[in-house]
Amino acid sequence: MSEHILDAKRLLCPMPVIRVQNTLNKLPIGDQLTVTCTDPGTLQDIPTWCRINGHAVLSTEQKKGEIIFVILKK
Repeated sequence: MSEHILDAKRLLCPMPVIRVQNTLNKLPIGDQLTVTCTDPGTLQDIPTWCRINGHAVLSTEQKKGEIIFVILKK
């Protein structure tokens, strides 16, 4: 398992989800992706996209105006 980082700060819907999709498509199953966003809409959009596509959101954290997701590619 490898860990990867995606900076999606200052991007508005739907770009954070598209960036997550494009990045996860390149990763092998079992890798983790940490995504940092600033768009509050991602609190709903990214977990929904992950659920629909079979990936797992391991954690969601909000701090200092940033939203940080840790996603497991399945």
